[in-house]
Amino acid sequence: MDIYQIIITYYPIWSPFEWIIFLSVLALAVCIAVVLYKKQKITMRQSIAGILLLLYLLLVFGSTVFTRMPGERQYQLEAFWSWKKILHYIEQHGMVTGTGLLRENLLNIVMLFPAGMLLPFVFGNRGKIRWWHGLLFGIFISGCIEGLQLILCRGLFEFDDMIHNSLGCMAGCAIGAGCLKKFNKK
Repeated sequence: MDIYQIIITYYPIWSPFEWIIFLSVLALAVCIAVVLYKKQKITMRQSIAGILLLLYLLLVFGSTVFTRMPGERQYQLEAFWSWKKILHYIEQHGMVTGTGLLRENLLNIVMLFPAGMLLPFVFGNRGKIRWWHGLLFGIFISGCIEGLQLILCRGLFEFDDMIHNSLGCMAGCAIGAGCLKKFNKK
C-alpha cells in the first residue's frame, strides 16, 4: 500500500465548516507565533516548529475524530487485544497478510511520530527534552483523540491505539532530540 492509498483510505474529505475552523485556528496560531517572535519570547525555529506541530495535530484530529460520521459508542478496554488477535490469526493461517490489524497498529505507531519529532524543536531552547516527554505528550494527545472518539461516538475507544500512538510519539521525540543536538552543533 502506497502513501497516496493510505491517505485516501484513512483521511476523509472535509466539509466547508471544518475547513473554516481549521484555517481559523491555524491563522490564530500564526498570529500568536509572530507576536511571540517579535517580543523575542521564542526563536524563529520554535515558531515554525510550533506552527508545524499545530498544523499536524489539526490534521490528525480532523482525520481521527472530526471528519468521521457519528455512530454508536464503542470501546475495547483490553490492552493488547489487537496483538492477541494478530497472533491468533498467524497461528490459524500461518501468515500475517490476511489481517488489517497489523497495518492499523503500525499506522497508529507512525501517526504521532511526526509530532514527537517536532517537540524538541518547539521546546529546544527551554532545556533538554527527553524521550519520556514525548511519551507523556503522546499519552495526552492520544487520550484526547480516544476520549473524543468515545464521547462523540466517532470511532473505537481503545487502549491499544493509545499505546501505539504514545510509542510513536516517544520514538519521534527521541530521534528529533538527536537531530536537534546535531543541528545545534553545526
